[in-house]
Amino acid sequence: DVQLQRVEEGLVQAGESLKLSCVASRSLLPVAAMAWFRQAPGKQRELVARWLSGGSTITAGPVKGRFTISGDDAKSAVYLQMNSLKSGDTAVYYCNINTHSREYWGQGTQVTVSS
Repeated sequence: DVQLQRVEEGLVQAGESLKLSCVASRSLLPVAAMAWFRQAPGKQRELVARWLSGGSTITAGPVKGRFTISGDDAKSAVYLQMNSLKSGDTAVYYCNINTHSREYWGQGTQVTVSS
């Protein structure tokens, strides 16, 4: 089956930056949309940002202005640049890739922000 692999995870301090990457183990073209979700302990999974085929993006309110999603559908890859991290950003981050027929999820990346 297709694996979505993460690159980069870790423990950072408040105010620092971190970039998450998610690359499919094989081409998933054509890609309809790619996204990042996160789930903090005791909370529901929530959308962080979405990239749509064509390049438009949607960013959730709590991270707007700090996080930037980008995508490379030719590589079936999605990235999340996270700046000015806060302790409230601590969560497991999941990438998600939607083709026109199927949805794929990454296994999750723990991001911990210490204050």
